Amino acid sequence: MNDIYPTRSAALAARELAGEMMIMSATDSTLFSLNETATLIWQAADGKTSLAEIVERTICDEYYVEPEIAYSDAAELVEKLAQLGILILSEQPVRDEVQQ
Repeated sequence: MNDIYPTRSAALAARELAGEMMIMSATDSTLFSLNETATLIWQAADGKTSLAEIVERTICDEYYVEPEIAYSDAAELVEKLAQLGILILSEQPVRDEVQQ
């Protein structure tokens, strides 16, 4: 199974309120509200950490859930967030830009 590496989109403004993330698209001012689980995933989405690692470190630690079920649910969630432009998904970790 190939893993995915989620990254937060740069075209967003975000604030956390009461454990939920409020996100506004800079391109069309659409407002999104992420629940606690989606917020945990979004906060950990750095492009370098695989979804499997995010699930293991955040979701499984926070909730009593089997890793396979949590990963399946998380994969479905990040696909939806990617379709909305909230996350960018890659099959490879994001590399740091080399500055010269």
